Amino acid sequence: MELIKSEYGLNTMQLIDLLILIMVSSGVCGFIYELFFYKIDTGKFVKRGSSYGPWIPIYAFGGLAYALLVYRFKDKPLLVFLLCVIVSGLLEYATGWFLYNICDTRLWDYNTEIWNFGNIGGYVCFRSVLVFGLAGLMLIYVVIPMLVKIMNRFDPALVNKVCLILGAVFALDCILYQIMKLE
Repeated sequence: MELIKSEYGLNTMQLIDLLILIMVSSGVCGFIYELFFYKIDTGKFVKRGSSYGPWIPIYAFGGLAYALLVYRFKDKPLLVFLLCVIVSGLLEYATGWFLYNICDTRLWDYNTEIWNFGNIGGYVCFRSVLVFGLAGLMLIYVVIPMLVKIMNRFDPALVNKVCLILGAVFALDCILYQIMKLE
């Protein structure tokens, strides 16, 4: 995190704002990706994820993981890609396994999808981690610099308020969805 702070001249609050923007934008991009992927797979648009909003939490946390764990290697694009593949594969497998085996719920199952080569238990497949590796490259080399540039165009206090609201809406949405699912 210190690398991002120093590279872009951010203070701690601006770094937190950036991390919130990374999470929200990653969640939204994941929502859009799945919307179009399942249109191809099923022939219709399908709302996916475990929230009401236009984001998917696992993508949000994946983007955050890339920023926290992989960004420091940004001077080596091939390594960034490979690490994003590994991080996303581990995150997807662990989350899928936990949800199915501990929570008795399945939010995705690659056994039922097209292009599911390299499928491991329906939790993760080669196609997904390749796409996520490419998404990690986009995040680190395009999205993060773009978000910082956008943040720098506005008053830091305004950016902070917007980010806190976005973060709160995202968190409340995810929590509310889980509470409503229990009923």
